[in-house]
Amino acid sequence: QVHVIESGGGSVQAGGSSRLSCTASGRPGTTYAIAWFRQAPGNEREFVAAIDWSGSNAHYGDSVRDRFTISRENAENTVYLEMKSLKPEDTAVYYCAAGAYVHVDSYYMAHAYDDWGQGIQVTVSS
Repeated sequence: QVHVIESGGGSVQAGGSSRLSCTASGRPGTTYAIAWFRQAPGNEREFVAAIDWSGSNAHYGDSVRDRFTISRENAENTVYLEMKSLKPEDTAVYYCAAGAYVHVDSYYMAHAYDDWGQGIQVTVSS
């Protein structure tokens, strides 16, 4: 099992920036794709961003493209989600997920990921 832990988050003003971190550990020698999803009250879970194990390929949901950036530091087993120009509609619980075998066509699919963090709240106020 892979342990996935999110950190960062909190409250921020609209137009501001914030950074989330995700640490995935376990299964030495296994490479993972990492994704961020989010869920606001009353809404379905939404794909935010994903990055492959090498960090060379990143994918973004339409609602965050050009505002959010996903990156990873494999030496630290950490993936970052830099969020800029935040909007009140970005308010949600953000979840980090790890997947050992994620097909290039499946990065945006929640079921492609095996291990999930507990989630972390991001609140953007207007």
